[in-house]
Amino acid sequence: MCAITLGQRGRTVRVLERAERPGKKILISGGGRCNFTNLYAEPDNYLSAEPAFCRSALARYQPRDFIDLVERHRIPYHEKKLGQLFCDGSSREIVALLTAECAAANVRIETNADPGEITRDAAGLYSVRVAGGEFQARSLVVAAGGLSWPKLGGSDIAYRLARQFGLRVVPPRPGLVPLTFGGDAGRLCEELTGVSLPCRAWAPGARPFRENLLFTHRGMSGPAVLQISTYLPGNEPEVSFDLLPDAPDHEPWLAARHARGDHTPLLKVLAERLPARVAEAFCREVEGGRALRQHSVKSLAALDRTLRHWTLRPTGTEGYPKAEVTAGGVDTRDLNSRTMESRAVPGLYFIGEAVDVTGQLGGFNFQWAWASGHAAGEAV
Repeated sequence: MCAITLGQRGRTVRVLERAERPGKKILISGGGRCNFTNLYAEPDNYLSAEPAFCRSALARYQPRDFIDLVERHRIPYHEKKLGQLFCDGSSREIVALLTAECAAANVRIETNADPGEITRDAAGLYSVRVAGGEFQARSLVVAAGGLSWPKLGGSDIAYRLARQFGLRVVPPRPGLVPLTFGGDAGRLCEELTGVSLPCRAWAPGARPFRENLLFTHRGMSGPAVLQISTYLPGNEPEVSFDLLPDAPDHEPWLAARHARGDHTPLLKVLAERLPARVAEAFCREVEGGRALRQHSVKSLAALDRTLRHWTLRPTGTEGYPKAEVTAGGVDTRDLNSRTMESRAVPGLYFIGEAVDVTGQLGGFNFQWAWASGHAAGEAV
């Protein structure tokens, strides 16, 4: 996006792509259909040490701008849910769009261009060594992503370059990533592997996400868990789940059924709102085969509280190989929010995932890529 914008402005541009072909992460995104933006992308959908940093770029290149580009290329798309836009066909169409736009703007893409030494001389000229040659330019834009998906080229090169030129880096960590659990919680997750259910998930200081939870053999995944994972602190994180998200907050569900003298077995009552295996797990220590009215109001109230506010401490995450994004990155205090240029090093720009701006799940990180790339492309 940055190269396209530059080329359209008549600048001479060279894209150095480490992989053998461009867009490998795009190809696997969205289950192969590329969730290329979100209709409702706003600054509140992004996490950063400086929350206001993303406002300028997002305001100047909005979802509608990329949608117009998609429509000009006659790529059919649909809204899946919550403003998430996907290709009807394949992610390959988005890669083809971008490479076609590059070609039209006279942008050259060099593949298998793994950068070696990168320097800046006294006159401000940048030099990038690659196998078999060297490229020089007045401006260098770093769009190298983060550590997520290492098999597809994720690396720390952006952070190394930032530090080389004196910029600070907010410690990177896996974002939008499955959580792992130990002890009783871990054993329960392993037992329930493959079971999915709607929930609300939240962590201290983060608003709840109403999405699905998926139990795995190592812990939990699913959209709700991926969303909340980015907001967890580094030391002894705590995450809570409401497993009855469609029940009114004030509803004393089990107690109300008990007051009516309900003879239905507790297990069957829970299974009305929870998957059978989850209901069985939560009934294990309360004799779920007994009629609801045979349980004490106190025990039912405790069970209801657990289901509405199930709080656990993850032991960690599944790491960068399973992380959708890398949170943290180049410190936004060292960048100009309008141009993405280093405040201290003229001609040096950082955009996209390399920067300490992390979007929520659902097309927001693509929109940040388009917006930040466009911002730098207008400025270089």
